[in-house]
Amino acid sequence: MNSRNSPCDDLLAFSRDAGIDAIAITPAGPVDSETIARYNGWIGNGYNAGMDYLNRYPEIRFNPEGLLPGAQSIVCCAVSYNHADSQPQGAPKIASYAHGDDYHEVLREILENLAAYIRETRGGETRVCVDTAPIMERYWAWRSGLAFRGRSGLMIVPELGTSFFLGEIITTASLPAVHHTDTVGCFNCGKCIVNCPGKAIMPNGSIDARKCLSYLTIEHRGELPEGFSTGNRLYGCDECQRVCPHNKEAAMTREKRFLLRPAYESLTADKILAMTQEEFSTLFRRSAIKRAKLEGLKRNARHL
Repeated sequence: MNSRNSPCDDLLAFSRDAGIDAIAITPAGPVDSETIARYNGWIGNGYNAGMDYLNRYPEIRFNPEGLLPGAQSIVCCAVSYNHADSQPQGAPKIASYAHGDDYHEVLREILENLAAYIRETRGGETRVCVDTAPIMERYWAWRSGLAFRGRSGLMIVPELGTSFFLGEIITTASLPAVHHTDTVGCFNCGKCIVNCPGKAIMPNGSIDARKCLSYLTIEHRGELPEGFSTGNRLYGCDECQRVCPHNKEAAMTREKRFLLRPAYESLTADKILAMTQEEFSTLFRRSAIKRAKLEGLKRNARHL
């Protein structure tokens, strides 16, 4: 973790002890016009598929002051979920980010601790954002120097690869800028493009969610196309991460709550198809897999 800015040494040390693996700080302000135009073009092309919420609240999405009036700084945080646990051969695949507890809850708990420390030591107000508020997470991760964007559309932190969760703390306190990485690009090997099962990654770096198996198995509501196969993917898709060279030596997570739940090791398509709502709620309690709902999981199981 880079600690060039001595005024933030204590904050960086506290964040590490709190469970944050990488951190960067940047002044808050409006998103630049080029990024806004590119985002609006992506929406205009329909690449957001059925995720209509990505087109809502633009006045907030493009300016963090809409989330916290008087915002002065944005603290961008990354917490690794990379782990060696894997499901048995042939089991319906669950994306590794969903192997453990729901990251929304775990990450919010971690970031709230850091937010409280910022209020106590720097004053001001804070707002924690964990993938639910309309904030351009990847933009701020790039602008702050926390990470850079890969061809897959995923952000990359050199020592963490792509297997990490992003979260932000917006604060009215004026904090010195802290950069984490000076790297500005991926290896451009193209492996993510070639190996994407749905061919959702375009050469210009745009992602067409309509073709993305993560979107189709998690966010998409309704039936999948007749004859469509998920390639034994029950929930999400890790293929672009599996082939990314930045993940070869990525650090392992320090957060045990992100490790594979033992109950998932015996999961089969037949068990899912026969699952009741009560069984679903019990098995996936405090899990991100709840996002797909029981009917979505059964739909996916029929297309394995």
